[in-house]
Amino acid sequence: MTRTGSPTRRFRLTKIVATLGPASSSPEMIRRLFEAGVDMFRLNFSHGSHADHGERVKAIRALERETGRPIAILADLQGPKLRLGTFAGGPIELAPGQSFRLDLSKEPGGAARVGMPHPEIFAALEPEAELLLDDGKVRLRVVSCGPDHADTVVVSGTRLSDRKGVNVPGVVLPLSPLTAKDRTDLAFALDQGVDWVALSFVQRPEDVAEGRRLVAGRAALMCKMEKPQAIQHLDEIIELSDGLMVARGDLGVELPAEDVPSIQKRIVRDSRRAGKPVIVATQMLESMISAPAPTRAEASDVATAVFDGADAVMLSAETASGSYPIEAVSMMERIARRVEQDPIYRTIMDAQHPDPQHTAADAITAAARQVAHTIEAAAIVTYTTSGSTTLRAARERPEVPILCLTSSIETARRLALAYGVHSVQTEDVENFSEMVQKATRIAFADGLASEGQRLVITAGVPFGTPGNTNILRIAWVEG
Repeated sequence: MTRTGSPTRRFRLTKIVATLGPASSSPEMIRRLFEAGVDMFRLNFSHGSHADHGERVKAIRALERETGRPIAILADLQGPKLRLGTFAGGPIELAPGQSFRLDLSKEPGGAARVGMPHPEIFAALEPEAELLLDDGKVRLRVVSCGPDHADTVVVSGTRLSDRKGVNVPGVVLPLSPLTAKDRTDLAFALDQGVDWVALSFVQRPEDVAEGRRLVAGRAALMCKMEKPQAIQHLDEIIELSDGLMVARGDLGVELPAEDVPSIQKRIVRDSRRAGKPVIVATQMLESMISAPAPTRAEASDVATAVFDGADAVMLSAETASGSYPIEAVSMMERIARRVEQDPIYRTIMDAQHPDPQHTAADAITAAARQVAHTIEAAAIVTYTTSGSTTLRAARERPEVPILCLTSSIETARRLALAYGVHSVQTEDVENFSEMVQKATRIAFADGLASEGQRLVITAGVPFGTPGNTNILRIAWVEG
């Protein structure tokens, strides 16, 4: 990538993800969002056409060329959408204790029944199972069921209308996370050169393996943790994934609301321990869809995700369709910076360093963080091909930026999501002396270090061997 001017240096370590949509699709708006602090743009394939998403990718890549800054693009696949059929006379009224039947009939429903065109749900149901309709606003308990119907009783909820969503908590559904639409969207997204693919409706490790097989290494794979069944396999899913997203909105439908905060913390903690980037998402600044400022509770929610040590926090409808997309990003930026300046934040980060594995690479990386702290270095520099050296450094949550130097633009873009990482694509170096010179020169040019400050540099020798971090060097920056 040609670096054509002063790159945008972030003065925070936590990254910001923003969803593009009708309110934020023009090249000018994408530029403004980036300047306000966005590090990764999310394309939500639940909405919009391929032509829409293709134009957004073009605008992002044009901005990337102009600024010389790698920008990550996330393609978020829709996944299976389980919905009711329609009602003949419009919305119906329900009463607790009322009997209500679900079946496979395509006939419009009424006060006593409605179609649910998903035989896989009926195949998995058992008596006493619970069905949640319309994001949990209506709750049904199964009394009896068969391969083409379920007789239920209304537990709560008073109104139901056409095509509302269906959730089946506590039941593993025999469904692939990738529908025919998802496979078409995935092929398009990969041809567009997206950097990350987010997989929805993950229930089991096998779902991740299926997604990884289809992505075939052309992008990094992110698993959305939105099904309670996935939490039961968290360790295996983390191992098979390149990153995770905590989709609190969907989790909160199928789980008690009081369980979601602790699950969020567990996912963030375990992802960090594994060195996998993790995003906290959904309803973070929800009121800013229509208001220029968030509630105090929303500001606290964003701050909590930062205190947890998440790599990134995400905006959805706030930037995709809201009235204040720039203000939402700016608010998220200010909250993250304020938290990171709080002494309590550094105390938390330092108290939660994962135990290093018994390898030279982990020993060098852990030492780099400690050395940087002791000598008050301006930054840690990593040379990487695959990104593993840089992700290992980010796992340590150092108090200074991580300057990632890589010859791979794909690696530079993917790492734009990782905690504290300032990615730069640059040509390969031939020897250690050249490596040090390049590191100090770029750190100075990009505003990460001033003349007379020191850098802690880690790399693997011989160069180009993935994961072979075996050297640490302290270097002075010269103007």
